[in-house]
Amino acid sequence: MKVLVIGTGAREHALVRALAADAGTEVVAAPGNPGTARLATNLPVDVADPGAIGDLAVEVGADLVVIGPEAPLVAGAADAVRARGVPCFGPGAGAARLEGSKAFAKDVMAAAGVPTGGSRLCRTTGEVEAALAGFGAPHVVKDDGLAAGKGVVVTGDPAAALEHACGCLARERGAVVVEEYLDGPEVSLFCITDGTTVVPLAPAQDFKRALDGDAGPNTGGMGAYSPLPWAPPDLVDDVLARIAVPTVAELARRGTPFVGVVYCGLALTAEGPKVIEFNARFGDPETQVVLPRLATPLSGLLLAAATGRLAEHPPLEWRDEAAVTVVVASEGYPGTVRTGDVVHGLDAVEDVPGAWALHAGTRVLDDGGGPDSGAVVSAGGRVVSVVGTGETLAAARETAYLAVSRVSLAGSHHRSDIAERAAAGDVVLPAPA
Repeated sequence: MKVLVIGTGAREHALVRALAADAGTEVVAAPGNPGTARLATNLPVDVADPGAIGDLAVEVGADLVVIGPEAPLVAGAADAVRARGVPCFGPGAGAARLEGSKAFAKDVMAAAGVPTGGSRLCRTTGEVEAALAGFGAPHVVKDDGLAAGKGVVVTGDPAAALEHACGCLARERGAVVVEEYLDGPEVSLFCITDGTTVVPLAPAQDFKRALDGDAGPNTGGMGAYSPLPWAPPDLVDDVLARIAVPTVAELARRGTPFVGVVYCGLALTAEGPKVIEFNARFGDPETQVVLPRLATPLSGLLLAAATGRLAEHPPLEWRDEAAVTVVVASEGYPGTVRTGDVVHGLDAVEDVPGAWALHAGTRVLDDGGGPDSGAVVSAGGRVVSVVGTGETLAAARETAYLAVSRVSLAGSHHRSDIAERAAAGDVVLPAPA
């Protein structure tokens, strides 16, 4: 089987790594990154051009296309691939609105009876001010459109909430969703679906804030871990029955069946799991810790979803080991970042048993034969996602941080507390209502 993976980040590197491990699977990454180039054939493509992605799928003779990022999905890349007769793992533009518009997602949830927080769609400053006063603090303000994981502000300061809202409203067709704050630990659950059958993967928890102790601004994600030893034993079954299956059914009822992965971003509140957000693709950095634990070949699972045969797929098998990933970010991230610095120690990460590095924002330097020509340099905010595995969460965490210590990047930063509370048994669930 030949699989074409679209995207450039650590999520795509994790997908390529898992797919390349499947017997008989050849992987092409487009555009890919220096990490995927070691496992797959990298080819250029404009990820903002759905037609170009469809044409490339035909050109390389792909048996399956897996689209990683949200922007090409919302733009209709999956539709373009399917129009050319190639199976695609990823929702069409209509279903991808589940991520592309927070207001659309709330409408779907209301129709499907999915538990979530109250919300108001706002298009003026006055509407925002009224909604902030109505819901009270902490204030949750979300850009209605795509924002690469950084369009959400959660704050106790109404002025800061209003400032973020005004920035979103200033854009063309700007709108924000002001929401009720949901209290409780956050969980990410990926659910694979062919539009009818829904198969859950293992839950994970990610860390969105830039600094230790969940301080600092929101980011695209600074680390993650799986499994969740503190989670209720019926969590996955509960989310499947009350959230994922009704959502998929509602999208099918509307004539926009969802084929791909429904990312359920959840808060485990005193009243049970409630949806914070939906995404229409694998999450980053959660993918980096979920896929290493999956023993079932990934290529067969994704192809079954893409071809409407998920009900025929055997039950998933999981490894017992835990996984932790820690993101090494550029100086300035998530604000204005510094790029172009050499990333040292990536090979040394691989020398740590049970650890590996996944490239996120990197490129190979071509400076015409200078002293650093051919070196891997930083090319984005999140640069490397370092993964550690182990028999326990504590062991996986120790491995991950030992491996992170091998990486050197001028001005970089990373969180030192990924999975710390979970490994210590300190995560507390709210008492049932």
